[in-house]
Amino acid sequence: MTTAFALCLVAIVALSLLGLPIGHAMIAGSILYLYAKGIDLGTAAEQLLNGMYSSYLLLAIPLFILAAEFMNSGSIMDRLLRFCNALVGRWRGGLAHVNVVQSIIFAGMSGSALADAASSGKVMQSLMTRDGKYTPAFAAALTAVSSVIGPIIPPSIPMVLYALISDTSIAYLFLGGVIPGLLLGGVQMGMIAAAARRRNFPVEAKVPLRELPRVTWEAFPALMMPVILFGLLYSGVTTPTEAAAAAAAYSLLASAILYRSVRWGDIYKSLLGSARITISIGMLIAGALVFNYVVTVENIPKTVAAVLKAYELSPFTFLLLANIILLILGCFLEGTTILLVIVPVMLPTAAALGIDLVHFGVVVVVNIMIGLVTPPYGLLLFMMVKIGEVSLTELVKEVLPFLWVMIGALALMTFIPEIVLFLPKLFGYKG
Repeated sequence: MTTAFALCLVAIVALSLLGLPIGHAMIAGSILYLYAKGIDLGTAAEQLLNGMYSSYLLLAIPLFILAAEFMNSGSIMDRLLRFCNALVGRWRGGLAHVNVVQSIIFAGMSGSALADAASSGKVMQSLMTRDGKYTPAFAAALTAVSSVIGPIIPPSIPMVLYALISDTSIAYLFLGGVIPGLLLGGVQMGMIAAAARRRNFPVEAKVPLRELPRVTWEAFPALMMPVILFGLLYSGVTTPTEAAAAAAAYSLLASAILYRSVRWGDIYKSLLGSARITISIGMLIAGALVFNYVVTVENIPKTVAAVLKAYELSPFTFLLLANIILLILGCFLEGTTILLVIVPVMLPTAAALGIDLVHFGVVVVVNIMIGLVTPPYGLLLFMMVKIGEVSLTELVKEVLPFLWVMIGALALMTFIPEIVLFLPKLFGYKG
């Protein structure tokens, strides 16, 4: 590692600790590197512009965010909650199960764990804590852990970013995330069932079976979103970006015409909200593009690959090591930063060891999502502290049991690749 690169890393860390957004810090540190190496400073702008404007796939990110915003602005969330309650609300701890099921369904619309928690968090927190049914800490913890399912079941913004850096098929990545997402939901519901009798969780009033067709029909347009998205992607009718645009258009039409629950002011707020989120993600991507140029100039990926090769790692050992590194980094770093800066360094080694990059991509995304609820820095923990109005200590205590079973599920999908690859192979993926 050269002195210039060390200086770059120190600058990025120092600026981040001083409160500068990580994207800005990476750009500043990279410019300092270019100056120290005597490279034209305009190279930073060149890398940023080439990376941001040459990738058509990146347009899918703001479009998926806009689709989620349109969904949130209407009455879709209420209808989905009624549908979920009709399905699983009759079990002991029914509302807790509803929380997980709505996250699985809403995952097909938002593509973002933070969007899932922000949209349903307040509603579920209010429903679960009303009349003292559940403690505020448990309700907040459950919303946090169930929200990580969002970016694993498609559409998924992290998977779009992984496809960008790995040149992997986004369609097969989306398919690969379905079973792992359902597995996470299953282990979470298993934890709820185990705790339900021990903690005397309440049983909700049963929705009569005769009401189920009406409730399903009311939620049907919302439930069709994932079906339409998959249909467009796997029929070859659209590219992933065009499918994202269709999802945003469908969300608006469903909210405005079918449900008639959106006004012009709501549309404006949705556009403004999606623009703000897109800008924050865009700055992270921009910073990562410039910093990745520095990493490439320093030949870091090949150096790391050579070092790991010297240890003669097996695919099993490499995957175990990658999981440990990603889980530890997830305690401290924002997920997009890990995906754009750390993962590209791992990809050459994974490919050299013959690890399937679709399998590896889904494992990486699951790791990053678990990082969102991992103390001390998990972003979802801090969000739910505010939404649930609970202390971080209480929240972490309730999250930990879920965290252990989620890590167990991660181990299964890491070392049994067919959990990830079954559906992609079913649709023609050759590996």
